[in-house]
Amino acid sequence: MKLGSLKGGRDGKLVVVSHDLAWCADASHIAPTLQAALDDWDAIAPQLENLATDLAHDVIPKERFHERDAASPLPRAYQWADGSAYVNHVVLVRQARGAEIPDSFWEDPLMYQGGSDGFIGPRDPIPLPDEAWGCDLEAEIVVVTGDVAQGSSRDEALAGIRLVGLVNDVSLRNLIPAELGKGFGFVQSKPASAFSPVFVTPDELPNWKEGKLHGALMVDLNDKPFGRADAGEDMTFDFGTLVSHLAKTRNLVAGSIIGSGTVSNRDEDGGPGKPIDQGGRGYSCLAEVRMVEKILDGEMKTPFLSHGDTVRIWMEDEHGHATFGTIDQEVVKA
Repeated sequence: MKLGSLKGGRDGKLVVVSHDLAWCADASHIAPTLQAALDDWDAIAPQLENLATDLAHDVIPKERFHERDAASPLPRAYQWADGSAYVNHVVLVRQARGAEIPDSFWEDPLMYQGGSDGFIGPRDPIPLPDEAWGCDLEAEIVVVTGDVAQGSSRDEALAGIRLVGLVNDVSLRNLIPAELGKGFGFVQSKPASAFSPVFVTPDELPNWKEGKLHGALMVDLNDKPFGRADAGEDMTFDFGTLVSHLAKTRNLVAGSIIGSGTVSNRDEDGGPGKPIDQGGRGYSCLAEVRMVEKILDGEMKTPFLSHGDTVRIWMEDEHGHATFGTIDQEVVKA
């Protein structure tokens, strides 16, 4: 089933959305918000499934689902932790500055705690006060968990995943070096992220296999193809492993969001990846294409986002329809 939140109040109004994303049905009589549904998932999910079936059979009141009216499915969350499951991305970043990657990076996932007190909607603009901050898009896959016990195994963690979606994890690249130099991690360099209009239960995703979502993650920049990397390939750590990693020393509460990190593929010949117009799969963030330029040409040429630039992120099903809806944003002067 597909779940979304229409804008209204801090946590939105829960709706069940049709498979084709054309229609939605009010679910607030079952659970007022998605977080409320996740808090009592075993009891609430079957009722939402019945509502989704009724919507599919056109036997209940419905309304048009307009993605511009959607908040992020969880407008705020108890936890947002972002991993770096595609080690190829990390390899390129370090290669560009002449650094070797530690062997441990292939066995122990990188992860940081992001700000989860507020997310922007999938069609909301990206506010950017200063272009000199180096605004970047990051197209990723995310999962949302139920309660996951401390010390859960990979398989137990995988069983705790309730929903799957997409995110544009906005980064301010030129603020990152100074923050990391303090030895305390990201804060100012990670503004609010935007999630896909709907999150989807894994059972409705035929391309969800062993904790990985297979298929091209589509990214357009200023209406031109920028990225078509396959999210299931080159994923060193599946989501079961990422969730288990996060739960090593703590319980995870229902509604925790875990990101994959920037989706990244190498070329078939093992090269660092080519732009789409050169026959490659492109990129899921600007930092990566800049790293490739540095490696190949000795100079970064591609600029970061400017006011007026547009970013579009989506994935398609076997019929060419957007599975999770579309993140479609413009960078604006804050």
